[in-house]
Amino acid sequence: MSKPTSFKRRFVRDFRMNKYLYLMMIPVIAYYVIFHYGPMYGAIIAFKDFTPIKGILGSDWVGLKHFEDFFGSYYFLRVLKNTILISLYTLAFEFPAPILLALLINEVRRRYFKRVVQTITYMPYFISLVVICGIITDFTNADGLINRLFMLLGYDGQAMLQKPELFRPIYVLSEIWQRIGWESIIYIAALMSIDLEQYEAARMDGASRLKQMIYITLPGLLPVITIMFILRMGNLLNVGFEKIILLYNPVTYETADVISSFVYRKGLLEFGWSYSSAVGLFNSVINLALLVSANYISRKVNENSLW
Repeated sequence: MSKPTSFKRRFVRDFRMNKYLYLMMIPVIAYYVIFHYGPMYGAIIAFKDFTPIKGILGSDWVGLKHFEDFFGSYYFLRVLKNTILISLYTLAFEFPAPILLALLINEVRRRYFKRVVQTITYMPYFISLVVICGIITDFTNADGLINRLFMLLGYDGQAMLQKPELFRPIYVLSEIWQRIGWESIIYIAALMSIDLEQYEAARMDGASRLKQMIYITLPGLLPVITIMFILRMGNLLNVGFEKIILLYNPVTYETADVISSFVYRKGLLEFGWSYSSAVGLFNSVINLALLVSANYISRKVNENSLW
C-alpha cells in the first residue's frame, strides 16, 4: 500500500507546483479525446450493415463481410498499389528534402540571406491547400506556365493533370515545394543544439566543412531524423487525400486513386458508410503495424525510438 500512497503524494505535490501547466494540458487532452479517441467507437460499423435509422447499436452485424468485399474487389489492388507507391515516392524524395535544406542553411554565414531563404521556403506552407491546388492546376494546364517553358524548348503543350503517368511526379514535387521550408524548422533547431566546441576541435584537427558535416552535424541530427522517420512511417499510408481529391479526376484514377480518396468516394458520395469504414480501419491497422515495426527496428539498430 505504500507505493500507491507515495505516488499519490508525489502527484499532488507536483500538481500544486505545476498546476498551471496541468491546466494548459486540458485543451490538448480534450482535443484528442473528442476528435481521436471518441470517434473510435464508430469504427464498429465496419462490422455492421449500418443505416442511420437503426443507428450504430441497432444495425445488423455482418462480421467481416465488408472486408471480404474490399479484398475481393477490383479496386483493392489498384488503391493499395497507388497508396504504397505515392507514399514511398514521397518518403524517398520529400522526407530528406528538409534535412538537406537545413544542412545548407546551416552552412550559410550571412544571416540576411538565411532569413530570406527561410521566409521564401516557409511561405507555401501557409497558403491554403485549395489555393495551392489551383496554382498547380493553372501551371500544369496546356497553356500554363510550365507548358509555356517546355514549348520554348520545342516541346508540345499538354494538360499534365490529364496524364495518369504524370500525376505522381506532380504530387511529390508539389509536396516538396509546399512542405520543405516548414519541416526544416525542427532540423534547424536541432542543429543549433549541437555543441560548437566540437566544430572548433574538428577545425583544429584540419577537418574540412564537408567532414564536419559528415562526422558532427549528421550524427547530431540522427536522433531527430529517427523520430521523424518513425512518425512518418506511422502515417505512411495516410496520403493526403485533400490534395489528391482536388487534383485527380476519373482519367487519372488509375494512378491517383488512393485508400483515403476511395474511402471518401464510397463513404460520402455513394453513402457506403460501413464499407468505407472497413477500408479505413484496414488502413489504420496497417499504419499501426508500420509504426510499431519502425520503432522496434530503430530501437534495435541505433537505440533511438519513441518508446
